[in-house]
Amino acid sequence: MTIKNICCIGAGYVGGPTMAVIAQKCPHIKVTVVDVNEQRINAWNSANDEDLPIYEPGLAEVVKEARGRNLFFSTDVEKAIDEAEMIFISVNTPTKTYGAGKGMAADLKYIELCARQIAKVAKSDKIVVEKSTLPVRTASAIKEILTNTGNGVRYQILSNPEFLAEGTAVADLFQPDRVLIGGDTTPEGQQAIQSLVEIYSNWVPMDKILTTNLWSSELSKLTANAFLAQRVSSINALSELCEKTGADVNEVAQAIGLDSRIGPKFLKASVGFGGSCFQKDILNLVYIAKSYGLDEVATYWEQVVLQELAVQMVLQVVQELAEQTELQVQAVLQELAVAQEHQVQVVQMALQELLALQEQAVKMVFLLDKYITLTKVRIVMFRVIKF
Repeated sequence: MTIKNICCIGAGYVGGPTMAVIAQKCPHIKVTVVDVNEQRINAWNSANDEDLPIYEPGLAEVVKEARGRNLFFSTDVEKAIDEAEMIFISVNTPTKTYGAGKGMAADLKYIELCARQIAKVAKSDKIVVEKSTLPVRTASAIKEILTNTGNGVRYQILSNPEFLAEGTAVADLFQPDRVLIGGDTTPEGQQAIQSLVEIYSNWVPMDKILTTNLWSSELSKLTANAFLAQRVSSINALSELCEKTGADVNEVAQAIGLDSRIGPKFLKASVGFGGSCFQKDILNLVYIAKSYGLDEVATYWEQVVLQELAVQMVLQVVQELAEQTELQVQAVLQELAVAQEHQVQVVQMALQELLALQEQAVKMVFLLDKYITLTKVRIVMFRVIKF
């Protein structure tokens, strides 16, 4: 299938930059990014670079070059779905806060809503691309929703996970370590994969475009984040041993990082691995392992998260102590301010009394002067009368 129109549902951190780069590198393809958040779409359409809803080095220049030419941002979701041959789903997949898997599994309600809207609107065959981070075998759920509409439209589901890092998203898109595309092993699935390969091949070398089956692609994203978190967790654990033995954790990290089998990245000791993605994705991985009865696998990865949670608890306690200390300091300062205000009031009262005394003194001087003047007049008159 020749792709002339792309629609991306979701104008967030992944969808916006990814589609902007695709539009810049593929000027022959119309790319429309849609979102129900009108304020966000207005920000993407703003002529002021500072108004873009996301800041990434180089992003404003990419958007400025392609926007209005073949890159468009809109709230008209149904029109974009209807016109597109390929639809990317790039919406949020937070951790569930209710029901089965609460606190661990990914909440797919936004993914399912997108699938239902596509099924409702589509009148021609579509390639639907998972761009969000999803648990393995999500494609089955999407395909079930799409194919049960009974309108005769045929769909191919692809998995194309993002591997972007905050602060280098545009550079990661321009020169990716790899582009991963997963699809069905059927002839139709392979044709769909090739359609997406042709888009990326406009700027990505073919040896960096990896094609797999759907489930390998979906699982690879979670696994990548789990491995990165594990490296940070490992070096953090070693930092405690370094403190006890007198070793320098930075020197140890440098030494092992020079091993080509290990590499230097994500070996910086810190207070946990931070952010939300690593913890969310590992918990998702743990839940998937448990759902398949792989308790040992789940327990292994759960240990990585437990260490992070322990660090977060310590940080929370420290923060609460800091907040309490700050409140105590504020209370002392408030008392001092009250005391100072009282002192000011006392001084003001004293000044007022002094002013009152001064005023009385002036009156007394005036009366005394008047009395002296009157006395002088009387003396003069007495002398006149006497003579």
